[in-house]
Amino acid sequence: MSLPLPIGPRTGYDTPPGLPGIVVSGICRLPRIHILNGPNLNLLGTREPAIYGAATLADIEASLSRRATDAEVELIFRQSNHEGDLITWIQEAGCAGEPVILNAGAYTHTSIALADAIKGSGARVIEVHLSNTHAREDFRRHSFISPVAEGVILGFGPQSYHLALEALTSGVANKKA
Repeated sequence: MSLPLPIGPRTGYDTPPGLPGIVVSGICRLPRIHILNGPNLNLLGTREPAIYGAATLADIEASLSRRATDAEVELIFRQSNHEGDLITWIQEAGCAGEPVILNAGAYTHTSIALADAIKGSGARVIEVHLSNTHAREDFRRHSFISPVAEGVILGFGPQSYHLALEALTSGVANKKA
């Protein structure tokens, strides 16, 4: 696991609320947001387009990258079909104090380990889903992620990711009601 990087103020930039810039050896870099995608999301665009739409994961990444440039944040965009990879990436982000937009796919409904990684590393997570999981099969209505996430956005297709990014860059995600 990577060691947390020191967090310090950014100078000469307007930092999005809740996302401090990172100072590494006197050089300032943009705040980072991790976008982590679980199993079968690599098949977007061809897998059940009536449910998940025609956009590919690459399409979603490209549109989010454009928004990230405007918001002055760096995106770390990853996908894995392996639970252990997702756990490691969540821990790295949490230990670095960097927020996560997480579409855990089917692991949402099965993985206590992902929930434990979020809790254990202190990761700030917004859970996203392309489809409205509550309008689907019964087993999709339970999430192990939701109780440890700051928020959940689902049912808006690729826009779910954009809404999560907006919540993080506007500071909405770290304001408690």
